[in-house]
Amino acid sequence: MMKWTRLLLLMLPLTVSACGNETHGDLEAFIKNSGKGLRGQVTPIPEVQPYTHYPYSAFEMPNPFKPRKSKHIKGEGSGLQPNLDRHKEVLEKFPLESLKMVGSLERNENFYALIKAPDSSLHRVKVGGYLGQNFGLIANISESEVNLKEIVQDSIGDWAERISILMLED
Repeated sequence: MMKWTRLLLLMLPLTVSACGNETHGDLEAFIKNSGKGLRGQVTPIPEVQPYTHYPYSAFEMPNPFKPRKSKHIKGEGSGLQPNLDRHKEVLEKFPLESLKMVGSLERNENFYALIKAPDSSLHRVKVGGYLGQNFGLIANISESEVNLKEIVQDSIGDWAERISILMLED
């Protein structure tokens, strides 16, 4: 093994020195002559046409990014208004779609509904109470449903009454 290492160490300087004496005259001559006679051809810049002004005539048209003004005067509807001054009940902070009727009770001929809120709390409600975010007044309670009269605002700002039903969950 030692013999081979010595032999390789002696051969390495010989191979490196063999590459150093060669001249690259033919390569240098090719590089000098390869660029001769080449001329770039640049096309002339085209003539620029003068700008012609185009009059913008859509200033009088409606802006699609602004809401349109209604021809109806806001608040000329039925005169129905929710009572904004009354104290809000606990279940009025939840949307009606997130509330679930899970049962009903009858006590002294009065019906009560058991309503489960999204935070998993259980509430007992009776006729005259409120549910949901649309001023939903409880009009009637039966064993299988709660009938509500909601007061909602339409697109022109008038208040309208809407009947909603909260069904018993299976």
